[in-house]
Amino acid sequence: MTEGALRRTSLYAAHVAAGAKMVPFAGFEMPVQYTGVIEEHHAVRGAAGLFDVSHMGEFEAGGPGAAAFLQRLVTNGVSGLEAGRVMYCAMCREDGGIVDDLTVYRLEGERYMAVVNAANIEKDWAWMLSQKGPGVEFRDVSGETGLLALQGPRAEAILARLLPGGGDLGAIPYYGAGERTWRGCRLLVSRTGYTGEDGFELYSRAGDAPALWEALLAGGAGEGLKPCGLGARDTLRTEMKYALYGNDIGEATNPLEAGLGWVVKFQAEGFIGREALLRIKEKGLSRKLVGFEMVDRGIPRHGAPILAGGRPAGAVTSGTMSPTLGKAIGIGYVPLTHAGEGCEIDVEIRGKARAARVVKTPFYRRGQA
Repeated sequence: MTEGALRRTSLYAAHVAAGAKMVPFAGFEMPVQYTGVIEEHHAVRGAAGLFDVSHMGEFEAGGPGAAAFLQRLVTNGVSGLEAGRVMYCAMCREDGGIVDDLTVYRLEGERYMAVVNAANIEKDWAWMLSQKGPGVEFRDVSGETGLLALQGPRAEAILARLLPGGGDLGAIPYYGAGERTWRGCRLLVSRTGYTGEDGFELYSRAGDAPALWEALLAGGAGEGLKPCGLGARDTLRTEMKYALYGNDIGEATNPLEAGLGWVVKFQAEGFIGREALLRIKEKGLSRKLVGFEMVDRGIPRHGAPILAGGRPAGAVTSGTMSPTLGKAIGIGYVPLTHAGEGCEIDVEIRGKARAARVVKTPFYRRGQA
């Protein structure tokens, strides 16, 4: 592959056949939409949507040193993670800056899987590999893994019809995972999500993903299931104020100011960045990632300046016109003095300061569709 060439998931042909508009994303050629972002967004809120997220990275860790290895890398408490459960984590540098946000699965015994952002696969692999000690088997299985996300209030019913005996999906709790079989194919089914709706992630061999994709779409057609692209994925996660790496969080931000303090377990000794985060906590934050809605007309976009008291105070990290709420909403870092609910700020849109107001998040709560 030549330098800069875009990669494709095993579902590329299915996306093209379905008429998807393809765009470059994180080094891959991915569908941004099929029938339209708004239609796909409403399908997830009202019925179900199916996403190809096979571009995400998967690393497997095993052996007697695996738990300690992962605990060194992430801010959450790996030692308390039970088999069949998943946890959301931040992975930090020594200064507390976020290398990536990721999920860690304890598959069974001393077997773990870390799922990282597509844009960070190479960086994360190098960073994690540099911390590997004895007694750890560590493998990058990203290229051989297919990953579909089935999201929405009808997701469980659709998936249950596909799996033998219904798949006993009720036995998979929120942030849980379990193995299931479909037509002789081994699946890892988890229940986390990035949309604010109930739903499942289906990990398979990459070669099995296209058939699984087609079977889900066929089985869910009567339930209102639609294939969904990156556009709807972004509007859905923005309504939930879920952070996107590279927009809302990165190496220049820390988990505490990003509102991710709940995944920082200071009692977990030895993780990289712990001492820096302790100092930040003791000193107190100077800024905070908040959600806001526009009072004046205008849609806030990534990078737009935020003003507090008429002075530059930060920038929009994510923003959109919420399809569910019919309001222009955004996320951005503001000084602590302007981070409280109801605080008035301005967003510069097309050279003009437009009024906005800090609001409680998430913007959307399940059942509002």
